[in-house]
Amino acid sequence: MNIKNLGLAALLLAGAQAALAQSFEVSDIRVEGLQRVSPDSVFNAFPVSASDRVDERELAEAARRLFETGLFEDIQLAREGDVLVIQVVERPTISRLNISGNRQIEDEQLRQGLREAGLAEGQVLQLSTLEEIQRELEGVYQAQGRYSARIDAQVREIDEGRVQVDIDIDEGEVAKIRQINIVGNRDFDDETLREVFELEDRPGWLFGWFSSDEYSREALAGDLERLRSYYLDRGYVNFSIDSTQVSISPDKSQIFVTVNVAEGSQYRLGDIRFQGDLHISESEARDLLTVERGEIFSRSDVTASTEALRSRLGAEGFAFANVEGVPEPGGDASTVDLVFRVEPGRRAYVRRIEFVGNTTTQDEVLRREMIQMEGAPASTESISQSRQRLERLGFFRQVEVETQPVPGEPDMLDVTYSVEEQPSGSISASIGYSQSAGVIYGAALSQNNFLGTGNRVNVGAQRSDTFTNLNFGFTDPYWTLDGISRGYNLYYRETDYEDSDISTYSTDAYGGGINFGYPVSELSRLNFGVGVEDLTIKTYSDTAQEIRRYVDDQSADAQSLKLTASWTRNDLNRGIMPTAGNYQRVSLETAAPGSDADYYKLRARAQQLFPLNEEQTWALKFGTTLGYADSIGNDPYPFYENFYAGGLGSVRGFTGNTLGQPTTPPEGATRDRTLGGNVLVEGSAELLFPLPFVEDQRSLQTGFFLDAGNTFLTECYPIQSGSSDCSSGVDFGELRYSAGVGLSWLTPVGPLTFSVAEPLNDESGDDTQVFQFSLGQTF
Repeated sequence: MNIKNLGLAALLLAGAQAALAQSFEVSDIRVEGLQRVSPDSVFNAFPVSASDRVDERELAEAARRLFETGLFEDIQLAREGDVLVIQVVERPTISRLNISGNRQIEDEQLRQGLREAGLAEGQVLQLSTLEEIQRELEGVYQAQGRYSARIDAQVREIDEGRVQVDIDIDEGEVAKIRQINIVGNRDFDDETLREVFELEDRPGWLFGWFSSDEYSREALAGDLERLRSYYLDRGYVNFSIDSTQVSISPDKSQIFVTVNVAEGSQYRLGDIRFQGDLHISESEARDLLTVERGEIFSRSDVTASTEALRSRLGAEGFAFANVEGVPEPGGDASTVDLVFRVEPGRRAYVRRIEFVGNTTTQDEVLRREMIQMEGAPASTESISQSRQRLERLGFFRQVEVETQPVPGEPDMLDVTYSVEEQPSGSISASIGYSQSAGVIYGAALSQNNFLGTGNRVNVGAQRSDTFTNLNFGFTDPYWTLDGISRGYNLYYRETDYEDSDISTYSTDAYGGGINFGYPVSELSRLNFGVGVEDLTIKTYSDTAQEIRRYVDDQSADAQSLKLTASWTRNDLNRGIMPTAGNYQRVSLETAAPGSDADYYKLRARAQQLFPLNEEQTWALKFGTTLGYADSIGNDPYPFYENFYAGGLGSVRGFTGNTLGQPTTPPEGATRDRTLGGNVLVEGSAELLFPLPFVEDQRSLQTGFFLDAGNTFLTECYPIQSGSSDCSSGVDFGELRYSAGVGLSWLTPVGPLTFSVAEPLNDESGDDTQVFQFSLGQTF
């Protein structure tokens, strides 16, 4: 109780002694002076009721309890017969609260803090609260180094019972660090140690604008911890900061910091031992360590070693294991022994696994991705791998996992996965544009998480300047509980390249197929499929001679039974726009015996991403795609199955599908376009970086890239007459290169991809495009 309240209690007691000299039984209680406060609020806080016998001491205590509500400036007790009369004077309420002068703290943030402290419009004004808020605000600004900050609070009466509170803030200027002195250092000079500090002193007039010389307690505390880490990572086990003095100039504009240190001696590592129950072999434990005998002691290496041991024990089910690396005096004065004290604790088990945030995706879809099972020993490795499996689905923008001990059950814990869903397809009429295909319009349903079941469904009708496409596809990734997938598809595809950058011809094709996938391991799976296709080729007057000759020799109609097989390994950290991990895929497509076109087609694709920072917003990305195809027997390889290169998803900066050997135009025509090739070589290197001021980096990816690639023919197609310009064989000197910047953005209306690229070695006849983009089509 403060002095003001003590004085009030004394006055109340004196008043009670004068007016209520003897105890009596209260027949009724009457409250006078209420304006805004309800009588119930008084009776609830006043611990005396009718029919109670009270004396002067009890009444004084009751008045004190009522005063502690903060609703009244004055309380008087009187007696009229056996009726107790409570006379009150209410505190005024705050009608208006004005704040001015604040720049460092936002107005709404400041009002929220005042509201939580009990100072807001509509609330009762308590001067003690106002004075306390003034002191706390000054402390907040002083923590920022603004020692000249002043808070002026004025209360003005508007009318009876209502006041206006004006808080005028003079934030002042941040005090500048004039000097940082380090005292006690011998092995490292002042200049070396000051480089450890982020705070700077006396930066000079030329570079002062770019320095960090504004003082704050938090910044100094961080610098002292960096100084301590600097010494401990260089073997100074006994290093200590004895004291830190911060002095302020009389005008409160300059700060002088003095840090007194005791370096001690530098130590090397002696024996490395383990204490406790490792639950793994000692040789395996030593392999996890990043420290070795004879090295200079480093606290950061010791910390990394303890984390590796703790993680390994967590994988064995000891989720609450405690591992501590403790230096102890060694055999001589210059060494310390390192003892890893291991307390595995009891093996923990998972009681329950819960999912939060999946408003669309069914729990079953998430639960079947779990490696960690309920009722099984809790493995940190399995819990982490389960989170990665959820991220690889591509359904979620972000996945977080949290483990909570079960109260009263020391060996049990609950695991909660929090997911943030993102668009995984579209169900709408759509319109898009691609420079290689022109305007694309149609109605389509493309959903990788159909109705939250995890099934992939594609139904659509699309049309552009070069193609008409009708398709239906369905894949159940968990056709069986073991993760065997089954999918099937039907399609009709009409293509017309007469107005495109590919050799002039058109095809009509329809077909369907079925495929199955088998999980081989946690990261890899095999897929097998079979399909049928009926294809018809149509030529034009300016169709290339190679195509005309092929149609004359092999017929314009081709029926094929296609067999496919592939192996995929996916260790990417996310299903969409990954920033870490690797991906490999090898596929084989072949026509079964009896097909009109006998061929096989091999393709290999690999991707590797190296994150460059802890947040994984910067990364190096390397990718390559290789393809080889050939005929089975003596017939030529079907040109319509060739590989193509150029454009988005290939070699950016070159027009889509235009790289490769030129064709031979018919007599009288001058256009020579490519047929692609039966050999594909592509590669890219990319530096991924985050865009500033963008909060959601997971749906936006930007990068500087270097692309390379081309297609080749191992054997030129025969022509009808004349000589061909085709040169067969794979010549890496013919690879095309480009460099530029690209952006991919997962928008609510569909994926947007664009690039600005400069071809580095284009030659005469190459079709180039500096700016390329696609909206509504995925590349």
